[in-house]
Amino acid sequence: MYSIALKMLMGDRGKYLGIIMGLTFASLLITQQSSIFTGLMTRTYGAITDLSQPDIWVMDPKVQYIDDVKPLQDMELFRIRSIQGVEWAVPLYKGLLKARLEDGNYQICNVFGLDDATLIGGPPYMLRGKLGDLRRQDAIIVNDVGAMRRLAKPPKVPGGKPEPLKIGDTLEINDHRAVVVGICRVSRTFQSQPVVFTTYTRATTFAPRERKLLSFVLVKAKQGENIQNLTTRIREGTGLAAYTAQDFKDLTYDYFMKNTGIPINFGIAVALGFIIGTAIAGQTFYNFTLENIRYFGTLKAMGATNGILLRMILLQALVVGAVGYGLGVGGASMFGHLLGGTELSFRLTKDLLIFSGGAICLIIVISALISIRKVMKLEPAIVFKA
Repeated sequence: MYSIALKMLMGDRGKYLGIIMGLTFASLLITQQSSIFTGLMTRTYGAITDLSQPDIWVMDPKVQYIDDVKPLQDMELFRIRSIQGVEWAVPLYKGLLKARLEDGNYQICNVFGLDDATLIGGPPYMLRGKLGDLRRQDAIIVNDVGAMRRLAKPPKVPGGKPEPLKIGDTLEINDHRAVVVGICRVSRTFQSQPVVFTTYTRATTFAPRERKLLSFVLVKAKQGENIQNLTTRIREGTGLAAYTAQDFKDLTYDYFMKNTGIPINFGIAVALGFIIGTAIAGQTFYNFTLENIRYFGTLKAMGATNGILLRMILLQALVVGAVGYGLGVGGASMFGHLLGGTELSFRLTKDLLIFSGGAICLIIVISALISIRKVMKLEPAIVFKA
């Protein structure tokens, strides 16, 4: 019976390919849009991911996400260091500063100022140069994407390609000279701005003069110390907000989920993929069943029960669902691979594969139910009608 079901399904090539195309489109759109959404949301807390050394981030209680910097007084650093269970605590400056390029244009940069003594919080991957070179006079490290694109030097000949920044090139950051001593690789930022690393003292020199310039305090717990308990002691002892790295990621993620239109925009695209896939696959599968209704009637007249016919239809639905899901996920993966080096944010995870698979399963179940209803009410005598 199952071989007959597959022969019926694949015998009508037009309907068979039509169902697969509908499911492939649904799987592709759902997987692609969900992966872009995940990649975009991952960028919102990319800086937290890159700074893997600290266990706890300490900040002003009113901070809502990583880029919502509300400076602290420098004395807060010493108060945090005095709390029991703290192995070390270092300052971190984070701010948006203007860099003047060689052609006179300006570019906003995401500037990180690292602790002068330890350089904790530096980039995770150095492509050229060394992190210790930041101790040189006027030294900065620039991320590779910023060096190749937004901070690139103008072409030497009209119509030529811009020249990427290299070690030894200079910029002006807020009217201060800055010398490139290294190129690094970091997570892309949400706004895709160039990322610049320097020392804390130099960053506060670059920054406009304010009474408070300390953005965050990075804290490492002593070995064996319960991090959640230490977080609570820091909050109670200083009155500041303290989050583990994961909690700070969640805080940032929740802010963008609640206060931006990103979830709605991508949710609509995913919903459209589901609806269109259901409509195409459901209608085509129903037409396929109607055209083969006499064959189902013949099988019923020969003694096939409703249960057997039900399993035959479900097998047909599972086959087209598996093929359509595989083609759609494969197309989305190829899309992400081909555009991996661009500004596109794309992150395909195991959870998204499960989510997409569940959506396709739901589509084929709905499609099968539409057809099953017709077959269940079928009278075997239909085969004897002219």
